[in-house]
Amino acid sequence: MSWLTPELLEVLIAVGKAIVILLVVVTCGAFMSMGERKLLGLFQGRYGPNRVGWGGSLQLVADMIKMFFKEDWVPRFTDKVIFTLAPMIAFTSLLLSFAIVPVSPTWGVSDLNIGILFFLMMAGLAVYAVLFAGWSSNNKYSLLGAVRASAQTLSYEVFLGLSLMGVVAQAGSFNMSDIVESQAHLWNIVPQFFGFVTFAIAGVAVCHRHPFDQPEAEQELADGYHIEYSGMKFGLFFVGEYIGIVTVSALIVTLFFGGWHGPFLPPFVWFALKTAFFMMMFILIRAALPRPRYDQVMAFGWKVCLPITLLNLLATAAVILYNAQ
Repeated sequence: MSWLTPELLEVLIAVGKAIVILLVVVTCGAFMSMGERKLLGLFQGRYGPNRVGWGGSLQLVADMIKMFFKEDWVPRFTDKVIFTLAPMIAFTSLLLSFAIVPVSPTWGVSDLNIGILFFLMMAGLAVYAVLFAGWSSNNKYSLLGAVRASAQTLSYEVFLGLSLMGVVAQAGSFNMSDIVESQAHLWNIVPQFFGFVTFAIAGVAVCHRHPFDQPEAEQELADGYHIEYSGMKFGLFFVGEYIGIVTVSALIVTLFFGGWHGPFLPPFVWFALKTAFFMMMFILIRAALPRPRYDQVMAFGWKVCLPITLLNLLATAAVILYNAQ
């Protein structure tokens, strides 16, 4: 075909890869909700979902059908435009955060030279979705949850970004593929252990996951900023949270655990296994840790995590300058 030039074919292949990867991410996020319920049941000595399908294997399908057919109810006196846009912004920003993650040497959505900065931008954009949802709902509990979420996210994003600067300084690049290649012989978890710890803590907080789920605390705020949402609008928030977990787990693997590097197995398999391990850690943390007070969460971020992150960054800079001499 004369119209199918090599340049157009390259673009079509890239678009096809991007669609496949993003569909896999959405599917992983959906299945993680099912896996979390089964694992929490195992940790707590109960069965978990076991009625729909063999051993509860079709519970996710039943939940999706129920979500599709639930009434898309919009309360009175809400700002309907912003109320509708909020879950779309939340879902899209979390999904696009995965776009800069290379899953193998040849598979990735976008190999941006400013990949780290793009991730931080998308993480910041998600804050607006939460604020929009809380304010437009015209509900005091929604607004309180949104204020909590925005304050917590902005606070923890400070050292979320700073914890990445040590990795960037060592690799000499904001490009995710370059960072992975710089770990071919030594994973960043060794020289950047404290950076990994603070990034993992901030990642849990930014995803609003237990024990940092104060914006959605049922006992205090009746489910927080998405209390007024139903149907697929709520579904976008719900699935978006699990997509955020997949993205943060993939970033931990990419930045600190060598990405796709590993012996014997294909690169994509290594990446998937490492990412699945950290996704399970999210579930284990939810099962094991209690929820602290909101003031304790904020104090922990500013008084403990931020100083550790700054000291780690200063130590990294000192080592790089010493090795350069």
